[in-house]
Amino acid sequence: MSHTPHELAEEFPQDAAKIHALKTSDAHFAKLMDAYHEVNRAVHRAESGVEPVDDFTDQKMRKERMALKDQIATILAKA
Repeated sequence: MSHTPHELAEEFPQDAAKIHALKTSDAHFAKLMDAYHEVNRAVHRAESGVEPVDDFTDQKMRKERMALKDQIATILAKA
């Protein structure tokens, strides 16, 4: 387990301008970003022991984060 937050700006540093532009112009993208940040914070809190969760919940949150990240990556690739 890494205790490093997976912020989108760190995950896609080459796409910082696209992220900002899409966040302000595409409501669907903004919603995906909000959902990603919410689940990412929950994973980070679980990893750091602030809000521990069971293994099932941990894996569920990680899979959700990855699915959201994949959707965001697809949109960024097309932009």
